[in-house]
Amino acid sequence: MFFNNATMKALTTSSLLLSLLASPLIYAASPVEECRNNLKENATTKAISQCLDKATHVIDKEMQTWLNLHQFNLEEQALVQGRNSALNMFKRSQNNFTTYRENNCRWQYLAISPDISAGLAYKECYILLSQQRINELSRLADSTTVQ
Repeated sequence: MFFNNATMKALTTSSLLLSLLASPLIYAASPVEECRNNLKENATTKAISQCLDKATHVIDKEMQTWLNLHQFNLEEQALVQGRNSALNMFKRSQNNFTTYRENNCRWQYLAISPDISAGLAYKECYILLSQQRINELSRLADSTTVQ
């Protein structure tokens, strides 16, 4: 069975979106809140840190999935339209976001240092900013789909 490019694109996009929707990666509550609430009130900083590390890993995987979807759609758009400007700007915006997130969370860490909670503040900042970016990428998913 052979598919034309439009059909293959639709199938690929549908598969990516379905994997996102079926994934346990999308949180009902903030991962930071889940780490704080699911652990006992007297949880150690180490236990909270480990929970945040796991949440960071999950958030990073979810972010990469959304980035791949947008990049795929923008590459398809560039092939159809013959212009790479949207794809190039998307890549630049993601690089800028990564730099912003790192610097924003770093100054919060430094402001709290040497307190033991500085590491937790950095991880919480990283997760919250990443979740905001994922929400934005999710909202924009329809606008980057090739028609």
